[in-house]
Amino acid sequence: MKFISPKTDFAFKKIFGSTDSKDILISFLNALIYEANPVIQDLEIIDPYNPREVVDLKDSYLDVKALLDNGSTVLIEMQVLNLAFFEKRVIYNLTKTYGNQLKYGEGYSYLKPVIALTITDFLMFDQTQRYLTQFSLKENQELFDYPDPEIELIFVELPKFTKTLDQLESLTDKWIYFIKEAPSLEVIPPTFSQFPELDKAMNIANQANFSVEEVEKLRKQEMFLEDQRGSIVKAKQEALQEGVEQGRQEENIRWIFRFLERQFGSIPPKISQRIQNLSFDQLERLGNDVFDFNNLEELSSWLQENE
Repeated sequence: MKFISPKTDFAFKKIFGSTDSKDILISFLNALIYEANPVIQDLEIIDPYNPREVVDLKDSYLDVKALLDNGSTVLIEMQVLNLAFFEKRVIYNLTKTYGNQLKYGEGYSYLKPVIALTITDFLMFDQTQRYLTQFSLKENQELFDYPDPEIELIFVELPKFTKTLDQLESLTDKWIYFIKEAPSLEVIPPTFSQFPELDKAMNIANQANFSVEEVEKLRKQEMFLEDQRGSIVKAKQEALQEGVEQGRQEENIRWIFRFLERQFGSIPPKISQRIQNLSFDQLERLGNDVFDFNNLEELSSWLQENE
């Protein structure tokens, strides 16, 4: 058997957002939100996945919404790419969903809780090694809950989840392993088959159940996401290198000024400004030549020739 990656938009929505995936989504949400306790008995998938929809390669995140039997709404999103201001977008989507519940003329009593469940394929919180974290409104000092715990944020950081197949203990572990490692499996693990919903999800993810056209769409989306990921890594590397060079440039300027002031005393503002306007390469050359100057006139002549 060969399994597709649930991290792609097409696969995730087909597994968790189809009209016949209600039982899968209930098990998944109970595992990640309620520690596998059967709190959710029923739900409605909002805007369920339609297999006739065209996969948009521009999508870098996944979005499934569910209305729970207690009236709460859950936003399930998986972010594959680490984009700028993603943290703000999570808050924006949650608060927008919360505020948009009220129809004209309805009072605040109609508001129901909203939970944002976000799965990331990158690290978000350096403060902890826990792969599953939960945030809610609490008082800063005594940490008691806000009277109405209306909003909650839950994050799963896949890179922090390092358990192997034989180390999986809870149903929560198994669902996270499924999201992260499904393509590495060759058969449905026996421990997965003990849970009907997880077994069903594995069967849906079996590549044999996809048409040639669907598999091609998946491959294109995976390639697009890898290209985007590569572009982000390259941009970060370039920014880091630029920062290193900027730091070296500032250090060169400080060193040159210290040397010149020791040699010639106070540096006239016009010469000082000209030195600060030099490029990185020009500063490197000045650093090599500065030992040869006998006075500020020679320095001024050097600047005029090299600017």
